[in-house]
Amino acid sequence: MNARDNCIFCKIVRGTIPAHKVCEDEHTLAFMDVSPASPGHTLVISKAHAANLLEIAEADLLAVARTTQRVARAIHKALAPDGLRIGQFNGAAAGQTVLHYHVHIVPMQEGQRTGAHGRTPGDPEELKALASRIREVLQD
Repeated sequence: MNARDNCIFCKIVRGTIPAHKVCEDEHTLAFMDVSPASPGHTLVISKAHAANLLEIAEADLLAVARTTQRVARAIHKALAPDGLRIGQFNGAAAGQTVLHYHVHIVPMQEGQRTGAHGRTPGDPEELKALASRIREVLQD
C-alpha cells in the first residue's frame, strides 16, 4: 500500500471522502477546512500526491499557487476579511498534520488571534454556506 491509498486528501480527490468544495480544475482542488482556524478557512491542494514542498513537482506547485491566488481573491471579495493568512507547512515539526502538499488560506479580522489550525470541527452547514459564497464569487 502506498501513501496515496491512506492519504485523506487523496481520498477527497477520488471522491471517497466528502468535502465542501470551493473549486476544482485538472490539477488542483480547493475545499473548506473541516476544523477551521476562522470562518472561511480554505485549503488548496495539488491533485497529484506529494508529501510537501520538497517533493511536489514544479508544474503542480505552480498550479497550486495560481489556484491559491484565485481563491484568496474570491475569499477577500466574498467575506471581506481585514487580511488573509496564507500558510504552508512542511513536516510535523513545522505544524504539517496531513502529509499531502497543501496551502491554508485563513481569513483574519483586525485583532484576531488564532492558531494555524482550528481546535474543533466546524459546523457542516456553515462550511457549506461559506463554500457556496466563495464559489459564487469565483463564478462571476
